Amino acid sequence: MSVRITVDGVDLEGRDGQTIAGVLLGAGRRTWRAAAGQERGIFCGMGICQDCVLTVNGVEGVRACQRAACDGDVVEREVRA
Repeated sequence: MSVRITVDGVDLEGRDGQTIAGVLLGAGRRTWRAAAGQERGIFCGMGICQDCVLTVNGVEGVRACQRAACDGDVVEREVRA
């Protein structure tokens, strides 16, 4: 079974049970937020470093490596100073 999420207005498809980070990586995206002028993506992959945080369905600070992608999720980049 597959899930469809929207990331910054672009529809992406992943597999049921896959994390948001997994969907993004599967789509060839290596970074999805900016902090202190640097692009960030997945670093530790286990929810400790917080480099992979993004906004999901209006909730800021969601760890992409820990959150399963759900059909219809709306995901947005986060930019922090």
